Amino acid sequence: MNWQIKHFSQLSTLELYEILKTRFEIFVTEQECIYQDLDNKDQNAFHVFCFNDEGRVAACLRVFWKNEEDKIAQIGRVVTLEHGKGLGGQMLKKGVFVASSMLQARKIYLEAQQYAIGYYAKEGFEVVSDVFMEDGIPHVKMEKNL
Repeated sequence: MNWQIKHFSQLSTLELYEILKTRFEIFVTEQECIYQDLDNKDQNAFHVFCFNDEGRVAACLRVFWKNEEDKIAQIGRVVTLEHGKGLGGQMLKKGVFVASSMLQARKIYLEAQQYAIGYYAKEGFEVVSDVFMEDGIPHVKMEKNL
C-alpha cells in the first residue's frame, strides 16, 4: 500500500471525502455508533491513510495535539476497511512516527475500544484508565511515552 501522510490543509477534496466515507462506513454503519464525527479536530490534524485498488481509503487515522504545551499528541479515528492484511499495524506505526518525528511529542494519548487494547499494546501503548463508555462502546485511555 502507498501510505500518505498529509495535514488537513494538504488533502484534496477526494481524499477528504474518502477518509470521511470510510470512517462513516465503519463507525456508524458497521458499529452502529451514532456520534458527531466532524468535531473540528480534523482541520488541525495530520491524516495517515492509504487507498486500495478500488480507490477507497482502506485505512486511516489522524494525529493532532491533545496538549501542545505539554507536548502530548493524540491519535484518533483509527479505522481499517480491509482486515487481515496488516494495514492496521503499518498505519499505527506511521501514526507514532507523525507524533514523534513530525510533531516531536513527548507522549501519545488515545482512547481505544476495549477489544483493541492488544492492537495498541503491540506498539507500546499502556492502559492508564478504567473502562468507560463512549457512544455505547467500552473504551480505555492509553498512552505511550516517547
